[in-house]
Amino acid sequence: MAEELKYWIGLNAVSGIGPVRFKQLLDRMGNAAAAWSAPRDELKAAGLDEPTIQNLERLRREMDLDAELQKFAQLGARVITWGDPAYPARLAQIHDPPPLLFVRGELSARDEWAVAVVGTRSPKPYGKQVVEEIAGDLARAGITVVSGLARGIDALAHRAALEAGGRTLAVLGSGIDILYPAENTTLADTILERGALISEYPLGMPPEAGNFPRRNRLISGLSLGVVVIEAGENSGALITADYALEQGRELFAVPGNITSPKSRGTNKLIQEGGAKLILSVADILEELNLTLVQAQREVREVAPENEAEAVILEQISQEPVHVDEIGRETGLPIAQVTGALALMELKGLVRQVGGMHYVLAREAKLDYVVD
Repeated sequence: MAEELKYWIGLNAVSGIGPVRFKQLLDRMGNAAAAWSAPRDELKAAGLDEPTIQNLERLRREMDLDAELQKFAQLGARVITWGDPAYPARLAQIHDPPPLLFVRGELSARDEWAVAVVGTRSPKPYGKQVVEEIAGDLARAGITVVSGLARGIDALAHRAALEAGGRTLAVLGSGIDILYPAENTTLADTILERGALISEYPLGMPPEAGNFPRRNRLISGLSLGVVVIEAGENSGALITADYALEQGRELFAVPGNITSPKSRGTNKLIQEGGAKLILSVADILEELNLTLVQAQREVREVAPENEAEAVILEQISQEPVHVDEIGRETGLPIAQVTGALALMELKGLVRQVGGMHYVLAREAKLDYVVD
């Protein structure tokens, strides 16, 4: 795989090859190695325009792929591609997931319960107080906090999560070897102990302005929901909010002082109905069905998936189904069905909606359906 991986890295570094063109190349050529060395006519047939072909040809001459692969090893970084079991399942479901993720630190199964916290780079005392409370309480509830390592709300969210003993993921708008802003280098080092730094950009990529709007789709894509705390009308946090809505994520906003420019963006999100007003973390946990995350995690550790659960899950959808019907369809003893359903509810796979009727919970398909 290492031999093939270096060609993924090479293609990812070509200006003009994004997720769509990357997939077109793989579909036509069969693998990244063949795409990297394909002749011009094949590249054109795969949908590449002349400037992109020239960029690829230049990199073929100039780029030492083996040396690039070695750089990641020296950095202690991991390269995760489409189809890799470690690729975050939720991120893979957005319409343009990056072909590669470059990761320093560790992604964990715990990160499936993640909420993004974003906002202005220059918060008022009110915003500082709120983000420390929200991010800290999310972490204490077992939720991974996702943000962008930027000044202001982002950095405060990461710090609050870490101080609460939780996990946090930082999505960069540069290569993972270039930390921006430099003042957050120490924070980034701390994140590596209980979380990860993530980027779709190649090593050496500087923090160019155009990178940040694109990286915001990863912040929302990794998360169940996005919380916006203090954002002006032109804040980059509102780009993350737009991506959240586009990706079907829940969007939350903390109301602010109506006379403060820093709160105009958040208040407008609430006013227009795009975001749900929240007053505490309890509002987020309830909306996302995350009130039992710690219990769910503990049960998953002691009660692994089994064939009975898989058979039962096949009979459950978004339409309520009675436990007796599940028993008839699966052929399992009713006592086994009810016992399994009780554990599955703790795991967050199913939800009882009254009268012994069950439906799929929000994330029920994660453990059984994602390839």
